[in-house]
Amino acid sequence: MGPHPAVAAIRLAVRRVLHDVLTDVQRSSENDPPPPHEQARPLVLVACSGGADSMALASALAFEAPKLGIRAGGVTVDHGLQPGSDLRAAEVVVRMTALGLTPAESFAVDVGREGGPEAAARDARYAALDAAAERHSAAAVLLGHTRDDQAETVLLGLARGSGIRSLSGMAATSGAAGRYRRPFLHIDRQTARKACMVQSLPVWDDPHNTDPAYTRSRLRHEGLPALEKALGKGVVEALARTAQLSRDDADALDSWAAQAETSVRDATGLLECAKLYALPPAVRRRIVRRAAIEAGAPAGSLFARHIEEVDRLITGWRGQGAINLPGKVVAQRQGGRLVIRQG
Repeated sequence: MGPHPAVAAIRLAVRRVLHDVLTDVQRSSENDPPPPHEQARPLVLVACSGGADSMALASALAFEAPKLGIRAGGVTVDHGLQPGSDLRAAEVVVRMTALGLTPAESFAVDVGREGGPEAAARDARYAALDAAAERHSAAAVLLGHTRDDQAETVLLGLARGSGIRSLSGMAATSGAAGRYRRPFLHIDRQTARKACMVQSLPVWDDPHNTDPAYTRSRLRHEGLPALEKALGKGVVEALARTAQLSRDDADALDSWAAQAETSVRDATGLLECAKLYALPPAVRRRIVRRAAIEAGAPAGSLFARHIEEVDRLITGWRGQGAINLPGKVVAQRQGGRLVIRQG
């Protein structure tokens, strides 16, 4: 008798991602000398909070990795935002060790305030995961984001009105050299929880996930249920499909913009407004955004309204003055050229 369908689903998702990781490792090491025996087996880490999604992921990684000659380890991040968070992190390490994950480690981080509590916690978490991956030379870090998480991300992007890229949700592969992998983007949250239950895996439900002070929590417990009540079941699946379709479109437009950028610069490298004006708006605004980021504007603080203001220097020129952008970057039109630089 085979495993429960929920367990089978998560194991299959992890197995596919591990095959992709192996392929990438083999491709990148074709010209490198073989390392010592133990290090020749690539290491894949799982980011585990102790919740149902990440515990299901940790269990599947521990089961599938040895069959492919992969070492499996785990990392939990103590954000220090709740009393006893250090004890909770230590307990997660014990659970990961019991699954056979080595190394199994906990990292405490200091969460700042920039961008709000959720964004600050996320930044601190990824910084810790990056550090762990680099220290252990991990080939990849697996994240337990589910289809439900993807749907929430799409709705949050829609609310910000930041364009098609914000509707793309989370990528299955992201980070430097494809470090982060998300095997569960096509698996719903309930399947992961069911997999934990049938395997008798203890899980921890973060109280922040039900705290209405957090935007994502309100969306999860109020917004999405209201949408499903009004529109019927299937909203989560539809939003996840929207993310993939939007990502495909956004990737194509980004590629177009990258190719077109050289054709709209003069001999000195400045952007020519007349040539920019001739491009489709979606392509033109991508070039403007890239130029602003290259000049020092933080990507996370550069919103659609900023790009629209700069775009009006190209499409609605009336002699207006310079546009101030995040990161002390200034955009202005000079002699038919769009100049974006540090102010």
